Amino acid sequence: MLKINQRFLLQQFVRHAHNQVRVRFAPSPTGYLHLGGLRTALYNFLYARHLGGKFLLRIEDTDQTRLVPGASERLVEDLLWAGIEIDEGPGFGGQLGPYIQSQRTDIYSKAIEELLQNGTAYRCFCTERRLDLLRKEALRTRQVPRYDNKCRHLTTTEVDSLLAKGTAHCIRFKLTDHEEPLDDLIYGKVHHNVSDTEGDPVVMKSDQFPTYHFANVVDDHLMGITHVLRGVEWQISTTKHLLLYKAFGWQPPKFGHLPLLVNADGTKLSKRQGDIGIQHFRQRGFFPQALVNYVVSAGGGFEHRVNAKQQLLTMQELYEQFHIERVNSHPSRLNPELLDDLNRLEIAQRLSDKESRLNLVNEVQELVKTAYPQHSNLDLAENHIVDVLYWSSQRLTLLQDLTSSKLSFLWVKPSDFQLKDLTTKQLISLLKVLKAHQEFNKDELNVKLKNFAKEENIKFPVMMKTLRAALSGLKEGPGVAEMMEILGPSVTLERLSEAVPKESLHLEQNQ
Repeated sequence: MLKINQRFLLQQFVRHAHNQVRVRFAPSPTGYLHLGGLRTALYNFLYARHLGGKFLLRIEDTDQTRLVPGASERLVEDLLWAGIEIDEGPGFGGQLGPYIQSQRTDIYSKAIEELLQNGTAYRCFCTERRLDLLRKEALRTRQVPRYDNKCRHLTTTEVDSLLAKGTAHCIRFKLTDHEEPLDDLIYGKVHHNVSDTEGDPVVMKSDQFPTYHFANVVDDHLMGITHVLRGVEWQISTTKHLLLYKAFGWQPPKFGHLPLLVNADGTKLSKRQGDIGIQHFRQRGFFPQALVNYVVSAGGGFEHRVNAKQQLLTMQELYEQFHIERVNSHPSRLNPELLDDLNRLEIAQRLSDKESRLNLVNEVQELVKTAYPQHSNLDLAENHIVDVLYWSSQRLTLLQDLTSSKLSFLWVKPSDFQLKDLTTKQLISLLKVLKAHQEFNKDELNVKLKNFAKEENIKFPVMMKTLRAALSGLKEGPGVAEMMEILGPSVTLERLSEAVPKESLHLEQNQ
């Protein structure tokens, strides 16, 4: 056990911690963060911030066989990207660590001794072969497989004898009837009597690593967790956890279970769906606040329905409006179309701020360079990119969409262009017409171009073909007038001017 003075100080600190709302997000690093995990972390964070509390990150890595290298680091990166601030956790400090379970094995061993001493846990020497036979027999008789609690009834002499022989064993917890219903913060009164359907659960495996249920309870208590918000799939297990709290004589936290997050058609989200990982959304180019608003739009918890009027709320606005009692208890359906709308909103929002607008420009520049590495003559001027972003903010969903092949004319300047089918004089005359027409609207431009072709006695399709080549170097793509509208007056006039032989343009300008 902990030394008396150490334990007293720890109890005092935990007692003080319980005076403040403290929540935790406790993922296993067996994969990467997905929408369901983000929703759990997010609702914990919103709840803590709404009440002026703390958000803790704890890494539950006791199942050493399923660890994915780098998963913990990626998980932290994704949480911070989403705007979730970590108050305590691995690398973030805190007085109640370590915050990685594999570094807390001594704590679990001492807690197990406490249960063994007060008679609420016992050593189980059953072999894997015997447990397998129990499972097979239960399936044969169409029963739910469960441990028969055989070792609960071993005498002290029998236990000492087996220990003297070095017999491998685990530690099991004695389940008892638990008639008190769980007062769930979201579902209200819920009752599950696990002793009716389960045998005594393992709390410490033979490899001296604790099981999820045991470590979870010990850590939540010692870290001063006051409220546990997690997925509804853990609701049945909560009875087990309450029994563990009772065995230790500890005050349990308050529990709230979040409903299932489901696809638009009502089917359950699955980790096997590669498109629900946060990295998937990041790599595609979705912005963090758009994704956060998307996740909370499905689950409720706010004074007014989030995104009912297609608005993008900041993290502060979300936690100020958050109320746990408003969270829905029915499955939360995600609407992918809403995410597209929200991402367009975030692009427009970022364009309205000078600093974030410059960041968008830099991002587009990098995307274009990556998309067209073979081209040295790229149009990446800041003003041009800003104009394109304003045009695209109501039409495109992702910045990456700007690098599609049909929009390559935005960035790739024509090279080795030779003026055909139009005389230099005619092109210079057209430039004058366009310069006088600064508001570039494709319908008005079409009228102007047709009138010009008629006045100059030029076949309209032939003229448009030449203009397309001068503007984009492409044979296909959007209509020429639409292309001009997208490029805007400045870039359109610049590219058409570059199509005029320099000596002719210079002569014209000096006349």
